[in-house]
Amino acid sequence: MAKLEITEIVAATGGCLVWGSHEAGITSIETDSRKAGAGSLFVPVIGERVDGHRFLVSALEGGAAAVLTSRHPDKEAVKQELGNVENQKEAAWIYVEDTVKALQDIGAFCRRKIKVPVIGVTGSVGKTTTREMMACALSGGYQRVFKTSGNHNSQVGVPITLFQVEPEDQIAVLELGMSLPGEMEKIASIAGVNMAAITNIGIAHIGQLKSQENICREKLNIQKGMGEGGILLLNGDDGILKNKTAREGIRTIYYGTGENCHYQAKNITSEDGLPVFTAVCPDGEETRIRLKVPGSHNVLNAILSIAVARENKVPLKAAAKALEGFAGYEGRQQIYETGKLTVIDDSYNASPASMKAGLEVLMSVHPGRRKVAVLADMKELGPNEASYHQEIGAYIGAHLEEHMADQILLLGNLAAEIQTGLLKARPDWKSRGVIQVFQDKEQLLAALKNLLKDGDCVLFKGSNSMGLGTVAAAFYKED
Repeated sequence: MAKLEITEIVAATGGCLVWGSHEAGITSIETDSRKAGAGSLFVPVIGERVDGHRFLVSALEGGAAAVLTSRHPDKEAVKQELGNVENQKEAAWIYVEDTVKALQDIGAFCRRKIKVPVIGVTGSVGKTTTREMMACALSGGYQRVFKTSGNHNSQVGVPITLFQVEPEDQIAVLELGMSLPGEMEKIASIAGVNMAAITNIGIAHIGQLKSQENICREKLNIQKGMGEGGILLLNGDDGILKNKTAREGIRTIYYGTGENCHYQAKNITSEDGLPVFTAVCPDGEETRIRLKVPGSHNVLNAILSIAVARENKVPLKAAAKALEGFAGYEGRQQIYETGKLTVIDDSYNASPASMKAGLEVLMSVHPGRRKVAVLADMKELGPNEASYHQEIGAYIGAHLEEHMADQILLLGNLAAEIQTGLLKARPDWKSRGVIQVFQDKEQLLAALKNLLKDGDCVLFKGSNSMGLGTVAAAFYKED
């Protein structure tokens, strides 16, 4: 179990222990007071709407051993906050100027203690699935592979993730996310990865970053903190990344399906709706791989995972065998066979690229069966958000003859633009299928219960904030 001493936290943050004992040991770091328990350090984050300092006492009542604070510079301030909470008077209060900056300092301190290789992965689409596939491939050669849990990939999440790496871990895979200018540079400087991968350059967060070139520039900052001799892996099939190289002192490796790629996926076919391909390494060694996750985009994730594993001395066949056992990640193209329906839960997040990938999966499963697409708003796409949704409609229209979707149910004002794009591209849709628009999840759920029939294949895809996951769960989770 990871552990920090109060004295280490004080030293790392440059803070001051203004109250309580310095003897407690910290075994977890929490930013949610409801999760704070015995041995935890509670870090109150000051957000746009809520100041986490409001929950300091609540965290202590839950058993937190220590808290950071930028609101309580001395004992009198702490005493006033504690009031009559007598049983928590031994908990440590560490005063710092900025709690998030202090958390990042703790993360940097923890990173300096990590002696094993650290791999970072970022990209506009598919970071989490790729992270999981990388860890799986690496398990072909390492018994203890650490990986980011959940969505701890932010300025707050990455420091907590670094704290969680244990001395027994042999290699670590970190997911690094960003949505604002300068964010990746800050995160990468803390993470100090030895090897980094960029999966693609899409339009997620384009509203904040204005252009794909700006997004790419920010993603390339994953090299910050990387020492000489590091490796940057780039998607050689991506229209932007294939023309980029690492900074001086860092080796560039391209992966993909093209001849320009050092690690190449060739002879791609499909068996029972699942991808099969040949992984070819720079020295010519190759092996055939059959994935358990659908979609051609996962071929790229897989060949990247093979590249990472092999560059970390994992034999090709061992990495391939481990990768073939990967069955997906919750909320990301998870396929559930209920005996009546085939449910594809891809509800965790959405962008134009990932929505097209989800529709491709829907089209590929169980040829001949009726296909139902349940699509919700894609968020954070900037001023052109309506046209991006219309683009999805046109994409469906381009695959009418392949029955990408026979029935379409849309949730949200932006998702309604999918209908606009579809009918503009294919006015004949009305004679081929049915499309409905909803503004309420409960109405959508009721409509689905009336619509779906035994044998149907149904895809749920939208941004996480739209809550399609709960709708999907109603069709594959048992009561």
